[in-house]
Amino acid sequence: MSAEARLVELGLELPSVAKPKGLYRPVVILDRLAYTSGHLPTRPDGSLVTGRVGADLDQAAGAAAARLTGLAILATLRAELGSLDRVRRVVKMLGLVQCTAEFQQHPAVINGASELFAEVFGQENGVGVRSAFGVASLPLGVPVEIEAVFELH
Repeated sequence: MSAEARLVELGLELPSVAKPKGLYRPVVILDRLAYTSGHLPTRPDGSLVTGRVGADLDQAAGAAAARLTGLAILATLRAELGSLDRVRRVVKMLGLVQCTAEFQQHPAVINGASELFAEVFGQENGVGVRSAFGVASLPLGVPVEIEAVFELH
């Protein structure tokens, strides 16, 4: 099943594509790879999720923010590519979690985006290599920032 059909089947709506918050491109395509800049957790109304995991947000809320971040990445890809059906597979993700020093479940938070990509692109093509780690702060006070690399058809 195509990625676009999966979005419909899952009842997922992509947010509006956010304007860059600095001097960078949201996505760059080089040969058959699409590299996305770091994306932030954007709610359907355009507002950002904020807070620190382990203090303001629990692990589940952090994972929900990561899922919203994944949807923002998909929205950027669709805007650039015209269709998510041009994505062959997820190659790599890098997930940053703004959290307390004691919080250690960074991978479980970033799973929110990983699980989304697996749902949309399938287990074989939606799961790539990944790194997830905690940081002291992120732009605009968000709990997660994620960047990814995709192989294109």
